[in-house]
Amino acid sequence: MTAAPSPAFVAYYRVSTDRQGRSGLGLDAQREAVARFLAARPGAALLGEFTEVESGRRADRPQLAAALALARRRKATLVIAKLDRLARSVAFIAGLMEGGAPFVACDNPHATPLTIHILAAVAQHEREAISARTKAALAVAKARGTRLGNPDAGPARTLAAAANRAAAARRAEAVRPLAERLAGQGLSLRAVARELEERRVPTARGGRWHAASVRALLSENPAADQA
Repeated sequence: MTAAPSPAFVAYYRVSTDRQGRSGLGLDAQREAVARFLAARPGAALLGEFTEVESGRRADRPQLAAALALARRRKATLVIAKLDRLARSVAFIAGLMEGGAPFVACDNPHATPLTIHILAAVAQHEREAISARTKAALAVAKARGTRLGNPDAGPARTLAAAANRAAAARRAEAVRPLAERLAGQGLSLRAVARELEERRVPTARGGRWHAASVRALLSENPAADQA
C-alpha cells in the first residue's frame, strides 16, 4: 500500500515597510507562528518561504504571486501567520480564493471561505471607519481654525461617534449571514455565540459574543450588541 503524501506548505510573510523588512520587526513572530503550525502537523513539509515588504492595501504583490505559483505547481497550501497579513480587502480575498491554491491562517486554521470573507469584511470596515473618523476630526479642526489636540473637540467627537455607529452596522451586516446559517442549523443562541467565538469572528463593536448579542444581531438591531 502506498503511503499518503505528506502535507506540503508554502509560507508567505509580510512586513509593511522597508525598515521593518530590514530589521525583521514582526517577521520573527510570523515565522514562529508558521513553525508552530507545521510542528503540530506530522510530516508537514515547507517547500518555500516568501517575504513581501509593502502596504497591505496594494494588490500588486510579486512575492505573493510567486508563493501562489509554487503552491499551485506543487499542489501545496499557502500558509500565513494571520489573516490580515494577506489583506484587509474583501475584493482581494475573493480574488485570492479564486487563485487556484488553498491557503490557511495559523491564527484561524479551521476558517471556512465564508468566515474568511466575514473577517476580511470586518477588517476592511474597521480601516474605513478609522479613516472616516480621522478625516472628520481634521475637517472640524480646520473649520474652527483650531490646532490638532485642542480640547474643544465636541463636533469632531459627534462625527466620530456617527462613524463608529455606521461602521458597527456594516460589520453586523457582514456577520449576520453566518449567524443566520448557524441558527438555521438548529443551534441555540448560546451555541451560535460559542461557535462565533471559536471562529474568532468579532461582534459589531469588536467585543465577545453572548446569547444577547446574537439575539440582537438576528433581530437586525446591532445597536443592542452588549459585547
